[in-house]
Amino acid sequence: MVYSDLDTKCINTIRVLAVDATATANSGHPGAPMGMAPAAHVLFQKAMTFNPKNPKFLNRDRFVLSNGHGCMLHYALLHLYGYDLSIDDLKSFRQVGSKTPGHPEAHDTPGIEVTTGPLGQGISNAVGLAIAQAQAAATFNKPGFDLLNNHTYVFLGDGCLQEGVAAEAISLAGHLQLGNLIAVYDDNHITIDGDTNVSFTEDVLARFESYGWHTQHVKDGDHDLEGFEAALANAKAVTDKPSVIKLTTIIGFGSKLQGTHSVHGSPLKADDIKEVKTKFGFDPTKSFDVAPEVYAAYKETADKGAAAEQAWNELFNKYKQQYTLEAEELTRRFEKRLPEGWQNSLPVYKSDDPAIASRKLSETVLGKVINTLPELIGGSADLTGSNLTIWKGAVDFQPPSTNIGDYSGRYIRYGVREHGMGAIMNGIAAYGLHVPYGGTFLNFVSYAAGAVRLSALSQHQVIWVATHDSIGLGEDGPTHQPIETVAHLRAIPNLQVWRPADGNETSAAYYVALTSRHTPSVLCLSRQNLPQLENSTIEHAIKGGYVVHEDKEADVTLISTGSEVGICVDAIKTLAADGIKARVVSLPCWEVFDTQDKEYRLSVLPDGIPILSVEVYTTLGWEKYSHEQFGLNRFGASGPYKDIYKKFEFTPEGIAKRAKATIDFWKGVTPIRSPINRAFTQLI
Repeated sequence: MVYSDLDTKCINTIRVLAVDATATANSGHPGAPMGMAPAAHVLFQKAMTFNPKNPKFLNRDRFVLSNGHGCMLHYALLHLYGYDLSIDDLKSFRQVGSKTPGHPEAHDTPGIEVTTGPLGQGISNAVGLAIAQAQAAATFNKPGFDLLNNHTYVFLGDGCLQEGVAAEAISLAGHLQLGNLIAVYDDNHITIDGDTNVSFTEDVLARFESYGWHTQHVKDGDHDLEGFEAALANAKAVTDKPSVIKLTTIIGFGSKLQGTHSVHGSPLKADDIKEVKTKFGFDPTKSFDVAPEVYAAYKETADKGAAAEQAWNELFNKYKQQYTLEAEELTRRFEKRLPEGWQNSLPVYKSDDPAIASRKLSETVLGKVINTLPELIGGSADLTGSNLTIWKGAVDFQPPSTNIGDYSGRYIRYGVREHGMGAIMNGIAAYGLHVPYGGTFLNFVSYAAGAVRLSALSQHQVIWVATHDSIGLGEDGPTHQPIETVAHLRAIPNLQVWRPADGNETSAAYYVALTSRHTPSVLCLSRQNLPQLENSTIEHAIKGGYVVHEDKEADVTLISTGSEVGICVDAIKTLAADGIKARVVSLPCWEVFDTQDKEYRLSVLPDGIPILSVEVYTTLGWEKYSHEQFGLNRFGASGPYKDIYKKFEFTPEGIAKRAKATIDFWKGVTPIRSPINRAFTQLI
């Protein structure tokens, strides 16, 4: 706990690198890095275990910068410790194609654990990382083999604590008694609007204490390195509670503007930069200047991390000799390989099998694959009985002291916390050993939109079991009935949105969701029973779209998803009574269908025939696949679901009426080109 002038020089180097990078980019946030440099130095030098030469070392401590606008703090550290981040990368801060984007992105920068920026997400991800570690440790650790014992550390600020998602995750972390989670709250009293006294005057530590966290306060975060190190040691010693350290700092420490919101989100002016460098003992005529002794000090710590990994590898080799099956399982999961033949457990259905709600079909899939895929870990936002997300014999993930589960459990009771659940699932996925799924009503995935977007951006394999997917949920009415939700989800890049129409399509949705290692999925599932379709197979459905009913002499193609596909099939008979022939196409996943080759897509949606889309959501987006659209461009209604479908004419007769209108309108158009035939389908 003895700190020298070299430590001070290291800390000031971090500050000056942040000043230079933001000034060079003429963009960014120098204030937080300047204020938190002492804390970051102590944390990385004294508390954390990591190996810059192998950023994916399994038992590394995880660090999350929840207030991601301060990312130059983290980038400076990564560079100084010898991660694959050069001084030129720092000079390219916030530039196109650089490894140092404006907020941390896990797939751009070695050493970044999770993508942060939207405030509150990072601390919530950290809760997920801590859950994953606790569950994996309870699963794989054995007497004498403490294989997985890492901690998750997170820096967060006033902005994170004001976001509701943070409160959801922090509350759950306290209930779960996650002693492996340590948060450092940068108490600098500043947000963009100015001093926090204009909007945020709560007792933060009292809130954390009420959530069941261990709390400490280091009052001089700018100078009291020993006090902060001691607080970290105290936090690590508390194993039955997550810990938070309130660290009071001066934002922009050293700047003429220190302690004000002016230094939060704008680079320092030239004269201020000169004064800062002079004050900290740097040559004001030089930029990105790092002394050899600073590199040497950080390299010494990095070498210790490499030695720690080597010791861990030796421990794992001994573990393999005693616990061969467990070692093989851990390796398989770390390497993102699925067990051989796991897909054989997916249920298969015939067209004469009984009608079943797709939420029930989903429950069946989970029950079949859960023991085959031990990496699958799931839960629900207090809707287990409605989402049907639990399986027979499931053990709750709970602190052992509660006597209602243990840390080896794989079922998580998220409580009424949809947004927190989404962000926590991202953290679970980021840990690297689990595939998380979470259940709620489809409409309430909207609550978690920020986390869903970050799943897609971060390439996290997260699965949403989104039941009660339409006006078919009935009596709960418009507040619960999703109309615009799916259009929003379909607009998110790298997100697969599935709306299966029967059993085989539900199995296919899970197959693709579980094999898509870098893509999240939303499974939109019905409350009402759905008939098993002719020509439906897992092989057909995994293409995202296929022909359910073919007729080479058809006058119209009906294309649909989910519960409306069966109604379209019934509409064939209604149309036939008027001498009209129809094809029916099911399109359970637009995103997967779009990846098929053009020849296949044209075989499903050919030229020469008008196409009518049918779906009880907004029609937005359906012009991509159809010439005319039948949807619901208003909110729904409350009542028995069959009555609501009848009210809005989502019946065989209502579909037939619109099919006739489509045929009549396009009768004189020659040629009728499939919407698949376009000049281009995407810009990039």
